[in-house]
Amino acid sequence: MPAPFALSPGKATPDLIRSYDDSPRDHAKPPVLAARLERRRRFYTWHLNFEGQEDVHRLAAEYRSALASLGEILTPIPDRWLHLTMQGIGFVGEVEETDVRAVADAARRRLADVPAFGLRIGPEVIAPEAVLLHVHPDGPVREVRTAIRAAIGDVFGPGQVPETAEGFTPHVSVAYSAGDGPVEPIARALSGLKTAAAQARISTAELIVIHRDNQMYEWDTYATVPLG
Repeated sequence: MPAPFALSPGKATPDLIRSYDDSPRDHAKPPVLAARLERRRRFYTWHLNFEGQEDVHRLAAEYRSALASLGEILTPIPDRWLHLTMQGIGFVGEVEETDVRAVADAARRRLADVPAFGLRIGPEVIAPEAVLLHVHPDGPVREVRTAIRAAIGDVFGPGQVPETAEGFTPHVSVAYSAGDGPVEPIARALSGLKTAAAQARISTAELIVIHRDNQMYEWDTYATVPLG
């Protein structure tokens, strides 16, 4: 079993948290999505999801329990909506669905050459808009994203891939900030948490239609693409 981890007093954290809904940029989604995904809007994007990954759910539940005393400061993420953000395509109504289907087909070809892999999830980082869990190793996650970006380029052209290849930090959020305020209560709530990192197995990537109607990211799956 992996060694337990706990929030280190020396770990760099922001002084303040800010509202996840009001932030011009959040750590879980690219700026265009954070700024424009209003209620009732839908967006095509790629995620790695954790359905059936009981160890990931175990870890998330431990964080939810540790943070429960904070009340409405944070919005905890239920197991069903845990995810690792990968790569956006565009808004429903602004992207032709025939192109979305073509991207899914191109991704099937490219991801067939990317092997399934294991991930270690944790420990946490308190970011300005969320409590995040880093993932290790991040190389295989980046390889999946590179293949997805190439698939989008196959359809739209290599110079027309949304977002940038740089600045991507693979992570899993366990709670979103629900308002502006000091970070100290969150750090204090997590200071005594000792838990083992979660182990996950990634064998698919999901193309989803995402929305934020209920103050967190929820989605319907458009296509599930197996890794090699």
